This record gives sequence, C-alpha cells and structure tokens, in this order.
Amino acid sequence: MRPSRREFVKWLSAGGISVSLSHLAGAANAPFAAHETLPGRGNFNPATKGAGRVDGVAKVTGAKLYASDFRANDLPGWPRTTSHAILVRANDATHVYTGMDLARLKGALKPSVVVTAADLDRVGTQAPEFYAGDLFCPPGKTPLYLGQPVALLIFETFDSFDQARLALRDGTFVRFGEETGPVMAPDYGSYRFTRVADPSPEKPDVYSPLQAGWVSPRKLQTTALPVWSSLAKEMPADYAKAAKYGEQIRAELAADDASLLVLDREFETQSVDPMFLEPECGLAWYSGKGGNLELVLGVQSPYEAADSLAFLLAKARTPYKPTHINAQFAHVGGGFGGRDHTPFILYVALAAILFPGKPVRLAHDRYQQFQGGIKRHPIKMRSRIGIDRATGIIKAFAADHVLDGGGQANFSANVATVAATAAIGIYDIPKVDVTTVALHSRGVTAGSMRGYGALQTMTALEALIDEAAGELQLDPIEFRRRNALKQNGRTMTGNPYIVSVRTPEILDKLEKHPIWQQRAQFRQASGDRLVGTGVACVTKDYGAGADCSLGRVELGPDGRIAIFCDHVEMGNGIGTALANRVASHLGAIADEVSIARVDGYDVLGLVTSGDPYTMDQKTQDAAQRNPRWVPRISSATSASVGAHVGTHSSAEAARIIFRFGLWPAALELWRIPKTDTRARQWANASWQDGQLTMPGLAPLALPALAATAHARGFVTGAIAHSFSRWAWPRARFALFGEPYRAEIDALAIRRGSGRFERINRSSVKFPPTDNNRIGTAYTSMCGALVRVEIERATGALRIAKAYSVLECGTALVPEVVIGQSQGGFAMGVGYALLETLPPFEGGPGNGEWNLGRYLVARGSDLPLRDLEIEMLKPLTPDEPPKGMAEVVMVPIVPALINAIHDATGHRFRALPVTSSLLKGVLA
Repeated sequence: MRPSRREFVKWLSAGGISVSLSHLAGAANAPFAAHETLPGRGNFNPATKGAGRVDGVAKVTGAKLYASDFRANDLPGWPRTTSHAILVRANDATHVYTGMDLARLKGALKPSVVVTAADLDRVGTQAPEFYAGDLFCPPGKTPLYLGQPVALLIFETFDSFDQARLALRDGTFVRFGEETGPVMAPDYGSYRFTRVADPSPEKPDVYSPLQAGWVSPRKLQTTALPVWSSLAKEMPADYAKAAKYGEQIRAELAADDASLLVLDREFETQSVDPMFLEPECGLAWYSGKGGNLELVLGVQSPYEAADSLAFLLAKARTPYKPTHINAQFAHVGGGFGGRDHTPFILYVALAAILFPGKPVRLAHDRYQQFQGGIKRHPIKMRSRIGIDRATGIIKAFAADHVLDGGGQANFSANVATVAATAAIGIYDIPKVDVTTVALHSRGVTAGSMRGYGALQTMTALEALIDEAAGELQLDPIEFRRRNALKQNGRTMTGNPYIVSVRTPEILDKLEKHPIWQQRAQFRQASGDRLVGTGVACVTKDYGAGADCSLGRVELGPDGRIAIFCDHVEMGNGIGTALANRVASHLGAIADEVSIARVDGYDVLGLVTSGDPYTMDQKTQDAAQRNPRWVPRISSATSASVGAHVGTHSSAEAARIIFRFGLWPAALELWRIPKTDTRARQWANASWQDGQLTMPGLAPLALPALAATAHARGFVTGAIAHSFSRWAWPRARFALFGEPYRAEIDALAIRRGSGRFERINRSSVKFPPTDNNRIGTAYTSMCGALVRVEIERATGALRIAKAYSVLECGTALVPEVVIGQSQGGFAMGVGYALLETLPPFEGGPGNGEWNLGRYLVARGSDLPLRDLEIEMLKPLTPDEPPKGMAEVVMVPIVPALINAIHDATGHRFRALPVTSSLLKGVLA
C-alpha cells in the first residue's frame, strides 16, 4: 500500500544538484522508522473523545525524535563516528575583525578544519537572497551585527570539541582592531496604513489600503528613519495620497476639541529569546568528490531549507559541489517562529562539505543559542487615541512604530506590517493612521516569534484602552463592548473578517466571571499586600496570506490508514490534528501519521513561479493555465496554521477517498443501485464507532468497506495540494463522469491497489492577488482576567487567579488547545514580568548569556492550580478549525499590566515590569 521509504522525489534542481526531502523515517531499518513515525490508532481512540495523542507516547517515553537525538551511528549507511563543529561568532560590532586566537587551541584542542570567509570564496558558495550578506565576516571588516559568524571549527573527536568549546567561552578568542562604530545599513521596510471610513458604514471607505494598496515613503532622513510627510519631494503618488489623509487624522487628534478625549502615550517592549527546549542542531555527511550530501535537520520550513541548501552550493567548485542533496527532517523541539527560515542550516551543510567523508554535528549549547538565535523584535510605539466623551465611542487612532530588526532582515518587514495592522485590536475605529519601520542595527537578528508583532502593539493598545476607560469613568469591559468590531465591520485595512467574530461572547464571559465580579472585594485586602485585577481582550490573525499544504492519504484493503503531510511537529500536535480531521471522513484514526514529509507527492508534478505576495492578477491568470502550476508548493509551519492549513489538504484527500471509494463500496454492500435516490445522499451518512451508518440500513465496518473498494477498483488513495491567500482555491476535477469541485488546486488518486495517477484540474479559481492588500482575514479572539497580589515591602508579585477564554472554531485536539493556552499563559507572564535582553554589547550577542542571567517563568511564577481556561463551542458542527496558538499568549501581557495599575495606581509603559521596578514605585 505505502511507497518504499527509499522513494524520494527530486523536488528541486539547482546548478545540476538534485534535491530530495524526506522524513527521518527514510531510514531502512524498521525500528528506526517506527521511532520517527507517529503510531496512530494503536495509541489513540477517537471514541474516547480525546483521551490521548498519537504523538504523546513517543515524546514522553524519550524516543529518538529530534535532530539533537541523532549521531552518525544512528543512521543506516552512515559512517559510525561523528565529528563536531563550533560556530564562532563576533562579540563586537564596532571594531574591525582581525582574526582568531587559534594559538590557544593546541594539542588535543586543535581543530581538524577551520572554515572562514576565505574558504567560502575558494569553494564558490553563494548566500541565498533571504540570508544576503557575509555568511562569515572576513578579517578587515567590521561585523554587521553582534553574533555574526566569523568561522567554523571542526573537531574529529568529541573530547577535543568539548574542551575547545569551554576554552572559547571567555569572550577573548575573537580579535578586533580599529574602532569604526557600527555598520550602517538601510531599514528593512517602512509602511503606512491609513483608513478613512465613510460616515455611513454601508458605503465604501473614503480611503483604505484594500482600495489603494500598501504604501511606503521610500525616502529617508539623514537618520535611519523614513520621511513620513506627504509634502516631501520625490514621494510616490500613492504614498502621498495616504499621507494626506493620515495627516488630516493626526491634525484632528491634535486639535483643541473639548468634546474629544485624546490620549497621547508611548510604550516600549523588549527583546526576548524564544527559549525553545531544544537548541538548534543539525547533522550532515558529505561523501565527497561530487557525491551525496545527507543532512538531518529540525526546522519549521523544510522545503525552504532544502531550496536554500541547493542555492548555497549550486555554483560550488569541484570537488565541493554535491550531485545530490538529501535533507531529512526530524521533529522540532520547540520553534515559536525561531526555526522558520533559520540560517543555521547553511552552516550545518558547510561543515560537511569542508570536512568530506566525515559526518559532522553542529549543535548550539544554550550560550550559543542566545548569541546567534533569532529574537523577538523590541518595538517603540507612540499611540494617540481620540474618544467622544459623550458616547465613549473611539473616533480616531494614530500610531508610530519603530522596530529593531537586528543584523539581518529575516522577517522584520513582515513583523512590522503585522504589528501595524494589529494596532487597533478588536476595535472598530473609523479613522486610523499607523506608520511602521523596521531598522537594521548591530543587535542579534530579530525575526519570526510567537505573537509576531501583534503581541507588542496590542499590549500597548490594551493598556491605553484601560487608561481611556478610567479617564471616562466607564467600566473597562463596557468600554470595550461599545467599540468592538462587529461581524461584518471592516478592519483597519478595509476588509471584513471572513470568519466568525465572537468578541461579544468573550466580553460577556469576562464580565460575568467571579474574578471580575469580586474585584472590588479583593482590592480591599490586607495592608501588607496590594491586590489588583486586570482585563484584556484581543484578536490575532492566523496565516500569512500565502500558506499551503500537501497531504497524502492511503487506505489499505484491511482498513489501515496512512497519512503523509508536509507540516512539522514542533509541539503543536499536528500529527493528532491530522489523525482526527481525516478520521471525520474515514471513520478511524490513522495507523501511521508521517509529518514533515515533503516527498511522496511527485505524481502531482507541481510547478511554481513568481512571488505569491507580489504577483499581479494578470501574471497569475496566465500562469494558472498550466494545470500543474500553483502559487507556492510548500510553506513553513507555525503552530497557528497547523489546524487550519496543515490539515486541510489531507482532509480534502480523505473526503475524496470517502466520496469515490468508501461510498460506492457502501452502496454495493447495501445493494443500492446508482439509480436509487439514496445513492446521492452521501452527506447523510455518518461514522459511529468505526462503522458507516445510514438510517434504515445495516452499519458497515471500515475494513469491509476498504476491502470492497480495493476489490472493485474504487478510490483508495488521494494526494492533494492547496494554497491559501486568505481564502482557498476552488478547482474542478473530472472524476468518474462528474465535475468534482474542491478547495484544492492539485489532485492525484489511486484506484484499488494501483499506482497514483494525476487528475489535471479542468478549471481553477485561485484567491485574487488583490487579497495581498488584506491585513488579515482569518482571526481568533481571546480574553483574559488576572488577579495579582503585590507585596508592599519587596515588590514581589504573585498571580492569585487567572481566567482565559478563547474561541478556535472546531478544536481538532482539545488537549492541545488547552496545552497551548497554558504555554501561552506562561510565555505571557515571562514577557510581562521577567524576560529581557539588552540590545547591544551587554546583550546576548556577547556570548555570555544563559539561564543564569535570563529569567523565564517557572512554576512558582504561575497560578498552577488557579488558571481556568475556557473554550467557546464552535458556532456550527462543521465550523472549520481556527489557529489559536498565538492569540492565547497575547492578552495575558496587557491584563497583567492593567492589574498592576489597578493594584498600585501606577501605569508602566515599558516591559518587563520586574519586582525591583514595583518596589521602586511602592517605596
């Protein structure tokens, strides 16, 4: 039934290098494959309503799952011994780099190979565009940023590596000369989002990004900041129009209008580390002389990783250019965005290429992960809000955001735009003007991280909303209710959400909860403690506007189900989510769930071209005439797109197996002819305890249906691809004499036990390219209440009780939703009260940071027995799942800030609010 695990598809070809991508289950021996493949129904029964997870047993019993678990002798066909590499990074970005003190690594500590910028020139590598810049800072240049790599040291034995690693930790190994100051570089992106609604909500907006497109000033001052004025010379016409409306909004907020309450506030958030459990790690082996390059990696974006590796080596000289790259992908021990498009993979490959014949492991310890890992963007925000005093209705909002992107662009421009379009949160505000710019600095690179900009701007907003409610003497929840965006209202980019908006229900839940109802009673606590209650309600988008998934589902003659998917397991429970969603169509949990698989879909013959974010409609219309073209083949995994995107293609494949495989098999077993009206009532059938049921007919077990489908040559397998640009495609496929329509764009089917065959679409409607102007169309809501107790003498804060209420459509795995909510709460506490990284020389880029200095939330910081999490039930039985893994973190931070104000009377406008700061204001 299943393809050979050695059958890898050649997805890419760059400069003569063929590339295959596989899950680690590509190993030949069965025990190894069994470790890496989630075991399925043997450990999970849907009838128990979520009493287990297909990924749970392997994780809690310590099975080999993650990239850091593996050495060469774990991999069949590899040499038995493993060499080890150290990535040496610059701890200064204001002086010229002159070299390394290699003399101190003598005897057993001497590296077998030292890789520098000169070696990359000799080999002929090229940096992929996303990672543009020097992969190693060459001597004679000032490092672009703190933590920029300068060399790779490779040691043949672990003991040599381990002793050298400790010897290099004192920070004096890398040498510097003349002081130059930091390298100056252009900003990573600057945008302006302006909307003016018509006084009549039913009419089109006067101006919006949806109508006019996203705009950028494209002109800088003598400093790094853009010129935002519409009057500046050489401004693009589209920007000048937005700026004209934006300046009018700001002028209204600045006018002396007694009827309008205007608050003008600044707020600042800090840099933090994702702190995933498993630091970045990889293992690679190059056989040498143009042979194979084998890699074991743990990333959130497998397809991008392989593409980048092929580009890196496409123009390499003999004998450093492999003929074939096989990238294998393990589970990821936490990501939070920090392993999406990570440059770490490039150095893993370089280690093997420059030490041919020897498997090399490159693994960060926690010091190195702090020094080189991707961070959350610190943001400085100035916000102005105008509210009608008589009605308590928000009339206008303006804000300016400055993000520190650190040393490489990464996703800084994207984070800036998401932060900007999230700046008005759950509210309906008719006039909005937000500018945003992401700057280069010498700090450690900032990029994708849980909350992705919305965390920062919604924290500032919800603190501002609470202050406004206080100024107006309105109940904070009532003030939010008056201004909440309704179901068909328009966001700040001018489009409505296309999913349910359940803010009123969440606000009602918050208002009626005992934590809120009893806030006055508890505020009158004993004299040695101050007690305060805080509330926040937020929305968070899920999806990036160019998301896609690949899914392959196979049904054996005995009813055995196998699922293959390209999305990654990183603590998000994607395996169980897949199993549950497919089970809704096929009646049973899969026996095998194989994730991070970017092989096995070659029969689709997919091709792509252009940039899905920037292409115009004419280009898309021309490209889609090719029935194998899609806007994008595979995208990165994030926890928030797993349920919505990651499971979509597999679910659609399973639907096709049911419709054209199990249903006709059922008709045969029930002896219902095709002419019978019941033959078209497949939607009325349902699964109960693994049996297909229809009113008045005998239940049919899955094995009997599967056996019949195989014997009669009905559909027993399907492969599907889908792409989302804030909506799914709609395509038609000719199947068994009928035009089948589905939210996919590519399909292959298997009949009986035969081979897969591609079914070319007869028509397709991809989401329009104008959807790229949407800030967000998919969103989830979450509200939070917290009660804090603060000791007057010490400033020590304890969270006494907390409540979080969220909605996520249909929860595929309720246990995972609760787990993500608990984890989000803990991360929110750390961000609000504990975690911070200095930006430059005193920060993590100096290589001296570890958990002895960096404080994360521990059990003692959390209300372990006093945290209540409530999920709203889906509005309809078939409501699609929503992404929720980010939104559950976001309201925790402003709720804590608001609770601290309620307790102390002091409004903090920067994070984190530590006990020492609290002690200072209470002194």
